[in-house]
Amino acid sequence: MVRPMEDMHAHQSFEPADADLDLELRLMWRRSKQEDRNWVDCGGMLRRAGLRPTRQRIVLGRLLFSKGHRHITAGILHEETQKARVPMSLATVYNTLNHFTEAGLLRRIGIDGATAFYDTNPSQHHHFYIEDENMLCDIPADSVVIDRLPEIPEGFEVSGIDVVVRLRRRL
Repeated sequence: MVRPMEDMHAHQSFEPADADLDLELRLMWRRSKQEDRNWVDCGGMLRRAGLRPTRQRIVLGRLLFSKGHRHITAGILHEETQKARVPMSLATVYNTLNHFTEAGLLRRIGIDGATAFYDTNPSQHHHFYIEDENMLCDIPADSVVIDRLPEIPEGFEVSGIDVVVRLRRRL
């Protein structure tokens, strides 16, 4: 079959129709646990943050933000995608978390060179890190008082202060 020339050069979208994506995400949502069900308009949230709402971003956004405020690692989020039967690579999870962080939707908290948590509450606050459980908990911002900072080198300014108090259970 020969197609008219104008059809061959027409803009084609290779992303699934919004209706198909919405149906797929609703099915994923129905398979989730009852206590994890909190519908979030991730497409709108991503657009407001200046991000294109791709399939992966919407899926990860729903997994992240539908469970309320939380601290999560890329590995745990990757496991959640597998359990939700929406397979994607760990690299895609990391890339998406980094895009969400750059857009201000998440806050990255580095624990050591190998461990980072992503906080769905990007506001200024501090954290307890419970070493034995590899868990992060919020400390209200007004509970930590920083009395004095060292002299800031010429040409620099403070962009933020992150306090992580490490805890372990007494024996």
